[in-house]
Amino acid sequence: MTNKQALVTSLAAAVFALAGGLAFAAGQYGPGASDTEIKIGNTMPYSGPASAYGTIGKAEAAYFTMINEQGGINGRKINFISRDDGYSPPKTVEVVRKLVEEDQVLLTFQLLGTAPNSAVQGYLNDNKVPQLFVATGADKWNDPKKFPWTMGWQPSYRIEARVYGRYILKNVPNAKVAIVYQNDDFGKDYLTGLREGLGDKADKMIVASNTYETTDPTIDSQIVALQGSGADTLVVAATPKFAAQAIRKVADLGWKPNFFMTNVSVSVGSVMKPAGFDKAQGIITGGYLKDPNDPQWQNSAEYKDWLEWMKKYYPAGNLADVNNVYGYSVAQNLVAVLKASGDNLTRENVMKQAAAIPDLKLPMALPGITLSTSATDFAPIKQMQLQKFEGETWKLFGEVISGSGS
Repeated sequence: MTNKQALVTSLAAAVFALAGGLAFAAGQYGPGASDTEIKIGNTMPYSGPASAYGTIGKAEAAYFTMINEQGGINGRKINFISRDDGYSPPKTVEVVRKLVEEDQVLLTFQLLGTAPNSAVQGYLNDNKVPQLFVATGADKWNDPKKFPWTMGWQPSYRIEARVYGRYILKNVPNAKVAIVYQNDDFGKDYLTGLREGLGDKADKMIVASNTYETTDPTIDSQIVALQGSGADTLVVAATPKFAAQAIRKVADLGWKPNFFMTNVSVSVGSVMKPAGFDKAQGIITGGYLKDPNDPQWQNSAEYKDWLEWMKKYYPAGNLADVNNVYGYSVAQNLVAVLKASGDNLTRENVMKQAAAIPDLKLPMALPGITLSTSATDFAPIKQMQLQKFEGETWKLFGEVISGSGS
């Protein structure tokens, strides 16, 4: 080989090595990620019995639009592919398979509903696709040993119901409790948590329970039956449509129980107002996000930032709907995880970063509530504070309660 040939060969090798180095520096990628893009898959019930939750997907899309206008995540734009599954598990399976196999998303995010998520959990874990921050509080999402690719976000329904049970036990020790719940893991977690909260008095205190199916037109008959049991305390674990029905029916019957409502159905805009503010007075729930209707937050910088964002990026959104605070907040959490992932946008690293959230404080979370995860803890939010509906908004009372509910 001549000196000239050796020089050419050496230069070629150097260029190849440099190119390879640049490619490595630009990023390590899994499906759905590149130097310019991060594909995120989502399903929402934009139609069907849980369509009130569809605004969450729209709020998340709006937040990602803002992030893209600001330059994206480490220079990469978010491609948020959100599709309607109608809150139907078979449809969820169909849509998620398309997102993974055809759209080649890096991860799924905020698939909504306990039954829809359950229908695809095995598939996503078998294919090692992150099922991040699912929009359901079922206790089952915190099981990193069995399902290392699935992570919850909001407080678990079981913890929430345990809080209600302990409150009842302390403040209404002779209560006769009735519960109506959705006939799936979502509802059953509430019954389990309520029994745990009431402890060894559960069998005596729970005088009636009833279930409903998401295909039922109303739950009026269930409410009538529970009133007939002689109960003076009611726990409702229902999605927004049925929660509003329960509030109206209880009022129409002239029944005045101690009334506890699942946090997933306490939106002022989509539940309390449609049900009737006069009918909703005194209902108790657990909260972890700032209610945009609560005057105490409306002069805060965090609320003003949220309001400005809503007006610019989601002007059609209902300012009275806490679900739009929810969508905004969980999108912030995902952005933090993606930023922490840096240039290593593999599915494995994204899950690793999601499982290493260090006491994150989100602007619209209630004071004292932070998010944290670890390799053995896939439940980011483990704290709540009780609140009561008064006038046209929720009023907080008591202290922030830890994940143990104690």
